Amino acid sequence: MSINLETPKKFDMLINQAHQVSTEIFRPISRKYDLASNAEPGGPIKELDMLASLIDGMNASGETNTGARGVRRNKNVEGNQNGSNMSGVLSIMEACWGDVAMVLSMPRQGLGNAAIASVANDEQHERFDKLWASMAITEPGFGSDSAAVSTTAVLDGDHYVLNGEKIYVTAGGRSNAVVVWATLDKSLGRAAIKSFVVEKGTPGMVVERLEHKLGIRASDTATIRFTDCRVPKENLLGSPEIELDQGFAGVMQTFDNTRPLVAAMAVGCARAALDEIEDLLKEAGVEVDYDRPAFSQHAAAAAYLQMEADWEAAYLLMLEATWMADNNKPNSLQASMAKAKAGRSGVDITLRCVELAGAYGYSENSLLEKWARDSKILDIFEGTQQIQQLIVARRLLDKSSAELK
Repeated sequence: MSINLETPKKFDMLINQAHQVSTEIFRPISRKYDLASNAEPGGPIKELDMLASLIDGMNASGETNTGARGVRRNKNVEGNQNGSNMSGVLSIMEACWGDVAMVLSMPRQGLGNAAIASVANDEQHERFDKLWASMAITEPGFGSDSAAVSTTAVLDGDHYVLNGEKIYVTAGGRSNAVVVWATLDKSLGRAAIKSFVVEKGTPGMVVERLEHKLGIRASDTATIRFTDCRVPKENLLGSPEIELDQGFAGVMQTFDNTRPLVAAMAVGCARAALDEIEDLLKEAGVEVDYDRPAFSQHAAAAAYLQMEADWEAAYLLMLEATWMADNNKPNSLQASMAKAKAGRSGVDITLRCVELAGAYGYSENSLLEKWARDSKILDIFEGTQQIQQLIVARRLLDKSSAELK
């Protein structure tokens, strides 16, 4: 398998547009909404509505698929493709160079939209395309072990009746729909877990509270309860059949597409910190020389080179997982590797940049301290570092979840 590591020329305009949005829209309001939302989480961000409409127009033109809604696999792939997954990942990376929380607060750019794009059939994809969807997986009884879902979905005529509680739902307060993971039959284990699109206003669905958080403060994080919530059976994403031989594969396909997206968020945030610290080093008279060994340079320059190498590794793993998705190749291993590497590297790089900047990096005079706070969630949601390493180990050792826990 050969991959050209140069950014495809057809995405140049998209990347430039995303970078311009980061520079002219996200960065100027980044600190404002970080502070405001810490005091009152879930408040409106009016600047994002117009931007969301612009992105909708770009997607409707058919020339590109920007952001989370672009992660849809093409079943008829011929030759090497850099398609909607790649355009989505590259645009998200550039946007998160501006602000991760703003990206997570963008209408119709939520992880729920990525889930719909990943597993919905053509009719559902068209029907739900205009929704802004959050993803509701985590429950009070579990975090990253998605197989432990206890929210139930019982078929009753033309509806499924949902009962359960979901926590840490990103954009769960602002979005107008939620993709809810629920089990059709707890006794059948992982294979019975399905995802359902539940629109806001559905009786029995209540947003109970919004959380105060360490980072991504401008993005609301909700607790949502479902009590005898009736959802049309057509809102079950994918096949309603419980296929024991497939296990968890159907619903887990969502992660194969969304984990590279989260990796892109971490890569973009880390790049922002690296660019900032590079400018600060130049102001301090510290030159980073790529043609000399790190040990022969200033200690701060050596640290920068180490971080740059770490960032590059995460970036390339992200590209590999995304390219495989565009070419309809199984990428569960690569998606978890990219998520694990990018999540850990993002935290390490942003914290090290704060350290190198000293008191300036720890203060609110710079966005460095904010990026360090924001990056932590990218190592947690969509599966923690430990979960990703466990998945990688299972794939490499050819072990089942029962054999390697």
